[in-house]
Amino acid sequence: MPESTTTLTPAPASSGPSRAPAFFRWLTYLFLIPLILASTIFFGCISLLCGLWDKSGRQQHFIAHLWARSLLILSLSPITLIGEEKLRIHQTAVYASNHLSYYDTPVLFARLPFQFRILAKQSLWKVPFIGWYLNRSGQVPVDQSSARNAVASLNRGVQTLKHGLPLVIFPEGGRTNTGRPQPFVSGSAYMAIKAQVPLVPITLVGTYELLPMHTYHLHPRPLAIVIGDPISTVGLTTRDADALTEQLLNTITATYIHYHPELS
Repeated sequence: MPESTTTLTPAPASSGPSRAPAFFRWLTYLFLIPLILASTIFFGCISLLCGLWDKSGRQQHFIAHLWARSLLILSLSPITLIGEEKLRIHQTAVYASNHLSYYDTPVLFARLPFQFRILAKQSLWKVPFIGWYLNRSGQVPVDQSSARNAVASLNRGVQTLKHGLPLVIFPEGGRTNTGRPQPFVSGSAYMAIKAQVPLVPITLVGTYELLPMHTYHLHPRPLAIVIGDPISTVGLTTRDADALTEQLLNTITATYIHYHPELS
């Protein structure tokens, strides 16, 4: 659980006239979406250019960081990073986060202070600019067309960890449509155990309200990233993956409710 001395003040619920939501809806449609697309294309082109010589992915990651920062500026939503000191405990780890919104990835790229790789659905590799970046920068595609392909995808993630690069993963497998953490699959625990690196819970707060599933306009509000205590995998085997996944889910759920007391 996060320290009780750190609090996040959420944006007040909209109990007044409906002009504010309508204002943000039209602001998104007329200005923010075009600017977000322009930012994605601009930084995507720069990333592709750097990919011609940047074999380490370091420059491309920095460009992704700038892209993410631009999207967070456009969202008009300040971010608080809680527990940042826990990110410096281990050089390599699996960072597992709840998945609330399309804005989760920009939030993590904007505020996590190190180079990392992500596991993402293979279908994203077909999206212009985003897919080109994912391919050139060495991100790890997850092929869920069969159990064999899924395990092969996880083993590619294990190799990434063994090469010293942290991984960021959404163990829910997709965005929640309720705002609450959904059941986790055991891939993040499996990779952490196989690579014998810690599993670090990350709880995102506020991105669901910023851009809920099946909506296309922003609701600016304060956001938070809460870093949990690293969970050791020393001595564990893949048979412990389900229990470790349950521990991860319980930790993230408890932290999320801590910052959303109305959900308790």
